[in-house]
Amino acid sequence: MAIEDRVLRDRATRRALIVTTARELAETSGWDAVTTRRLSTEIEYSQPVLYKHFSSMEEIVDAVALDGFSELAEILAAVRRNSTGPTEALRSVAHSYNKFSIENPAVYDAMFTRTSQLKFASESTAAPLHAAFRELNDAVAAALGKEDVATLTELLWAALHGLTTLGHNGRLRPNLDNERIDLLVDQFLAAHSGQQP
Repeated sequence: MAIEDRVLRDRATRRALIVTTARELAETSGWDAVTTRRLSTEIEYSQPVLYKHFSSMEEIVDAVALDGFSELAEILAAVRRNSTGPTEALRSVAHSYNKFSIENPAVYDAMFTRTSQLKFASESTAAPLHAAFRELNDAVAAALGKEDVATLTELLWAALHGLTTLGHNGRLRPNLDNERIDLLVDQFLAAHSGQQP
């Protein structure tokens, strides 16, 4: 049993190294630079070893995305826990979401804009995707207390994603991220809490 455990541990370590290396290459050189040849050179494993873990580059990108969702969920949970109230929590979650996307553009790209085999909003949605959405959903629920909070969360998520994506692509005026996020949260809360903005 000890040998079998070690084999499983070694396999998991190799898989994690492939994902981490792909993420680092993508962040420094873009996703076009992440090829099986380049990965095998960087991690000093043959291409057949890569294919024992992943059947395609798309699976590697999806694995990076899953790691990104797990990381985002942890970040959002931490800022919610450390907030003094529901409105501050929602604002902090929104800012942290944007900050994560700025600090991890290639991972964010894998999570939300690249073609993916990951399923969203379905019974087969992977746990890390649910976890990240749940953190945003819980922040919205605490701030608004509405019954159909999932739809409101999707609305806020779509707006955050739009701001984030436009900002990444240089389509918005620079250095105004914080102001835009604050205005979005203020307008969102006012529109859905029955108050006038």
